[in-house]
Amino acid sequence: MTSGEKKIKVNVWINEERLEALANAGMADKAIEAFAGMKLLEIYTTEEQKDVLLQRFPGAKYDSATTRSIELLPKQTKDRLLELSIKMHSTGPDVVGHFLEEAQTANSQ
Repeated sequence: MTSGEKKIKVNVWINEERLEALANAGMADKAIEAFAGMKLLEIYTTEEQKDVLLQRFPGAKYDSATTRSIELLPKQTKDRLLELSIKMHSTGPDVVGHFLEEAQTANSQ
């Protein structure tokens, strides 16, 4: 991504259990303070990945005006993205790429 390019993300809310899992993976510093003591993990996507996610999950929406994030993804999707993020030690587009590949493989079987 170029420095001038806006980053698109999926926000995953982090509770104590999730924070502990991030800490065990050495990623606790990736959870940012959101508000009222709540933390979130930003997992970044490419423009193409955003389009695929919105196509696969019709209930999801992209907030281009304020947060530049993909909202209303199913809980199990965000849970899996968090699992992959921890497993891969990443919050970059590689996480969403792996998720989309998994889903594609599952759908083709």
